[in-house]
Amino acid sequence: MNELKTFNQLQYERPDYEGMKVFYKALNERVKAAKTYAEVKECILEEEKYSSHVNTMLVIVSIRHTVDTSDKFYEEEEEISNREIPEVMPYMQAFSMALLESPFKAEIDKEYGEQFLKAVKLSAESFSEKNIALLQEESELTNRYQRLTAACKIPFDGEEHNLYGIMKYFSDPDREVRKAAAKKYAEFFEKNDQEMGEIFDRLVKIRHQMGVNMGFKNFTPLGYKNQGRMDYDEKDVAAFRQQVLEEIVPFCNELYQAQAKRIGVDKIKFYDEELVFPDGNAKPIGDRAYLVEQARKMYHDMSAETGEFIDFMIEHELMDLDNKPNKAATGYMTMLGDYKAPFVYSCFNGTTGDVDVLTHEMGHAFAGYMAARTQPLQAMWSEPTDIAEIHSMSMEQFAYPYAELFFGDKAEAYRVQHLQQALTFVPFGVAVDEFQHIIYANPDLTPDERTAVWHDLEKKYMPWRDYGEDNEFFSRGGWWYHKLHIFHYPFYYINYTLTTMGALEFKKKQAENKENCWKDYMTICRLGGSLGYLDTLKAANLAVPFETGGVKRAVSYAIDILREKI
Repeated sequence: MNELKTFNQLQYERPDYEGMKVFYKALNERVKAAKTYAEVKECILEEEKYSSHVNTMLVIVSIRHTVDTSDKFYEEEEEISNREIPEVMPYMQAFSMALLESPFKAEIDKEYGEQFLKAVKLSAESFSEKNIALLQEESELTNRYQRLTAACKIPFDGEEHNLYGIMKYFSDPDREVRKAAAKKYAEFFEKNDQEMGEIFDRLVKIRHQMGVNMGFKNFTPLGYKNQGRMDYDEKDVAAFRQQVLEEIVPFCNELYQAQAKRIGVDKIKFYDEELVFPDGNAKPIGDRAYLVEQARKMYHDMSAETGEFIDFMIEHELMDLDNKPNKAATGYMTMLGDYKAPFVYSCFNGTTGDVDVLTHEMGHAFAGYMAARTQPLQAMWSEPTDIAEIHSMSMEQFAYPYAELFFGDKAEAYRVQHLQQALTFVPFGVAVDEFQHIIYANPDLTPDERTAVWHDLEKKYMPWRDYGEDNEFFSRGGWWYHKLHIFHYPFYYINYTLTTMGALEFKKKQAENKENCWKDYMTICRLGGSLGYLDTLKAANLAVPFETGGVKRAVSYAIDILREKI
């Protein structure tokens, strides 16, 4: 592993994209000509080292571009990589196919587990040379959306805010302030309605063609493959959404009715949803430096492993958390492969979301940190996307006993608020998923028709949602424009809801037997991507959300807690 100082000291060097083609072509030929498993293994390890360095350079570019979208150097470097990598992919695929056709597959399975070659096969099945130009255009369009949202400047309360900045007013105790902030937020998307509609329309058309090029009726099967889904399908996801509709949506209605009484309004409006308590929601009691220090204390108390992890993150400055002009309005964790180092990115805005970053994104980071030190190949560090959010959302729950560190005497208010929002989020999450299924099954819908689809889904999954009389854009279905995942990561969003089930199971486990709970959690972190979705759930003693009664089993403990509070 290369020596790591701090992230800002890392040097970027543009990958040799033509050299990559030469490397993979030669590697492919060596695998095909191999007479022993040892020769094949040598190729696998050489590819591991080579791709790790390339990916590390690309991650550095991506981070620095999102930190400052106005930095032309990194913007151009990302554009170059988005253009060049699809050109290299046929050579990478040829290497993958050589492994899949190798007479030494049994030996590969024995050493690295069956999931390694299954993932290689899925990746190969997800790519066609016919899609190279489409992938390049897709990257250009998603970057265009990101630049558009990052450049947002909303004048409010005597200051200029980006999207993250204005959102802090959504939970202001003054209803008129909340209403005005929500209107300003909506105005940004209404102003950019046409451009965002055009961007997404082109993305849908591109992705549809990708799916057709792969031999599918539309993009959806390819979207599932891109998410690494091997052991469940659209019918399973639809069954899960139906359980959410039956088990969670009615209780969310109860929560919002109780909230209306609590904050003194006749009916919850959109701009009231974030205000859980009449005197204001819990807010962090310190700035970024203070909160990071409290996170350090929490993780040291939680376990030896998390203590080691947080020290690593702080020592090497692997977090960029302050909200700044031209910073992309998102949050994420990524990995710097050469250094086995996670990196956490966010835009703090003085709300509970700041603490959620230090639990959610750090949960991702901790899982990556552990898998990188447990699994033999980088291909096995990254768990299936439907498992990944269990790490992060469970860590949010594990942080509840430490809420006083971050919120002082508002700690209990935070716990109630956070648990309520964990549940009320789920209907929105499944609405996003059904929206995408409808959109990609009907690629010729117009932008206005797509917005109408979202409007209908809100009525189905969020019947309490009322934008008020003077927010026409969101009232007719424009709210989906704000969700970056819909533009960037098709079919990803259902993962947040599936994994909420796992996180709430871990909450119950923690209450019943803390030691066994942590053992299961460490299992799921160390496994990385070495097993598929269903096998990973089994190894961590978690239920399958698709099965009849799965949702009710997962959320019943949390619902019981909230019923006592409301």
